[in-house]
Amino acid sequence: MREFAATDWPRLLRPGMRVFVTGSGNEPAMLVDALKGAPECAAGVTFVQFPLAGVNQTDFSALHPDASMETFFATPALRQGLASGRVRFVPMQMRAIYDHLARTSFDLVLTQAAYDRDGVLRMGPNVDFVGAAMTRARALVVEINDAFLAPRGAPQLPVERIEHAVRSSRPFAPYETAVVDGVARAIARRVADLVTDGDCVQTGIGAIPAAILGALAEKNDLGMHSGLIDDAGMRLIERGVMTSARKPVDTGMHVAGSVIGSRALLDTLADRSDVALRGANYTHEVSVIRQIPNFVSINSAVEVDLHGQVNAEFAGGRQISGTGGSVDFMRAAKVSRGGRSIVAMAATARGGAVSRVVTRVELATALRTDVDTVVTEHGVAELRDLDVEARAQALIDIADPAFRDALRAGWRAR
Repeated sequence: MREFAATDWPRLLRPGMRVFVTGSGNEPAMLVDALKGAPECAAGVTFVQFPLAGVNQTDFSALHPDASMETFFATPALRQGLASGRVRFVPMQMRAIYDHLARTSFDLVLTQAAYDRDGVLRMGPNVDFVGAAMTRARALVVEINDAFLAPRGAPQLPVERIEHAVRSSRPFAPYETAVVDGVARAIARRVADLVTDGDCVQTGIGAIPAAILGALAEKNDLGMHSGLIDDAGMRLIERGVMTSARKPVDTGMHVAGSVIGSRALLDTLADRSDVALRGANYTHEVSVIRQIPNFVSINSAVEVDLHGQVNAEFAGGRQISGTGGSVDFMRAAKVSRGGRSIVAMAATARGGAVSRVVTRVELATALRTDVDTVVTEHGVAELRDLDVEARAQALIDIADPAFRDALRAGWRAR
């Protein structure tokens, strides 16, 4: 392992290289900043990243006219790059992304690591894909950050795989959750009524998932097998509401792929041996989840149409996010004994001007066969076992009242 100054690492880059950069809270920001200071080194290089909106703000394709980028998730920071064609969007679900990256040869993998309380070097607070990217990587460049302790449940990083290392003391950047409003709380109460003691819960990012986790505070023996752990989930663990005691696999262990939340959450995880961070080949793997009874997948959407199709990534004629892992979890819930998939969303957008229940989605992320239940602040539509006409009526009934007549007319016209 060769240690050098952060400003020196961009000299490793050559035209034609493919470089994977870890995203979310584990982006090696010092390495990225050094590259921004030497943009000529990005010439002819293709960068690959799964970014998180609001956290990963770099369009690597903008560093040099001959640089390009591949992404599996569109963010505001990539909007211009996507429009120009410099950034290429690959529509792929998270479990498939892991295998895709494991098949890909990378010249360099850039990631962040930290030592745990016992001095063991571990991957940082996001392990979704870095293991896959390392599979066929020629060299691993690691920012070793001593500003925080690694989560005790994060995988160890093999020191012998590290070709180049940079030391940093960069503070952990917290993820600010959206404010929970009255609509989110109303939706959360309805979803909480659908969750029973002993269920294993998966949730996403945002105000509605945070509100849902908060509304589960009176439940017992809930489990966690999810793509992420946030402050709301940690509060349930600390209160003894979420124990994962009834999971036949990883019994007593809370499994997630990424830490998304506050510095206090990261500090807590430094001493929690019951929270395991795993790659997407485990967190999103159907053969694992099917062993967990009563797996409840809870995700949100941009819009849902009257067939029950879900659009979670496209609006106004453009890609605004990505396929993500929601469909992986929805389909896994189908094969879990007692499992079910829930889509929880506000009935309207743009201050009530636009209905999120629509006659037909702009783009289908999830099929009508993937979703069991749709919840808005106006009600619950149980779609499983309903025929086509009954499904449409159930969805109209949970739309905002101002749009129901138009939806009925649109359905009749179709």
